[in-house]
Amino acid sequence: MSKIERVEVRLINLIPPVKRTDAIQSFISQETPIIRIYDDQGAIGTGYCYTIGVGGHAVVDILQRHLCPQLIGRDPVYIEEIWHDLLFYSHATSVGPIMSLSLAAIDIALWDLRCINAGEPLHVLAGGAQHDLTLYTTEGGWLHIETKDLVTDALRAKAEGFSGSKVKVGRPHISEDIERLRAVREAVGPAYEIMVDANQAFQPDEAIRRAAQYESLDLAWFEEPMPADDLTGHIRLSSSTCLPIAVGESLYSLGQFREYMTMNACSVVQPDVARVGGITPWLKIAHMAEGFNLPICPHFLMEIHVSLVAAVPNGRWIEYIPQLESITQSGIRIKDGRAFPSSKPGLGIEWDWDKITHMQNSQNNPVFNVK
Repeated sequence: MSKIERVEVRLINLIPPVKRTDAIQSFISQETPIIRIYDDQGAIGTGYCYTIGVGGHAVVDILQRHLCPQLIGRDPVYIEEIWHDLLFYSHATSVGPIMSLSLAAIDIALWDLRCINAGEPLHVLAGGAQHDLTLYTTEGGWLHIETKDLVTDALRAKAEGFSGSKVKVGRPHISEDIERLRAVREAVGPAYEIMVDANQAFQPDEAIRRAAQYESLDLAWFEEPMPADDLTGHIRLSSSTCLPIAVGESLYSLGQFREYMTMNACSVVQPDVARVGGITPWLKIAHMAEGFNLPICPHFLMEIHVSLVAAVPNGRWIEYIPQLESITQSGIRIKDGRAFPSSKPGLGIEWDWDKITHMQNSQNNPVFNVK
């Protein structure tokens, strides 16, 4: 039996290496809270989450002032118990993005600590269902990118062995989306997957209209067509189109995913481990999706999702968007367009603490120690 002695909380701001735009926002800043949980046996577990430019300081404040003090003296092996205790402790502000992100940082760190102490990699300890995974890329499909450059990137990804590319949709008129998508489809041929993502831009009438036009392009899925809280709209859309409807990056609890699955409002499930509150609820969502015979194709965070998708039998795709290259010693292993989870104990993320410390100091962000 071990005990948690200390928790370290820090914040760094990562600037994306390329311009990222979609139908509703520009992704110009990634605030990244990072925590380290120290046990009395000398082991350290690291967890993290992220925000798209707003809210990182709020997450750090919740961790430092409220949640991390609840960890001191606890046995870190009881991850499920700790997660539920923290959820109840914060029940007046749950379910919601900021609290889910805060819970995720802790839960991910506890899983890292568990895997390190067990000497096993995350993908094995969490299930061990797959050895390698299919990749698709989003980095060359942002909404501002010109059509010829979309085509160039898709052809490059296909040549490197990737199995698909995502193209952002939501140009002012549907004809613009169709022109861009048709050019990519004609270039890559029928055996290469194209995903489209509207980032919640449409109302039901426009989503239904655009889906009807997209159908002839044989798309892998139509992602976040409407605001995530419009369950009724997604039910209407799913019943009106043959396109698989993908949702999940803007859902924050097991119950929200349950409603979408139960009401046949989606065909592809995309939980984000940071936004749902960590690995503990992520695995429940994945196994619930398995019960509905639905695939798991998570949003973003490829450095940790590569291990989680490999842990479950219904994990289908990993989204290629490099996130942590500037603060890690190596990225995920990719060969012939397929991703391989790390065989090292823990999350499989090789943090570069010198770079993290330098970045944190240059951004004048303090380190908080909770004892």
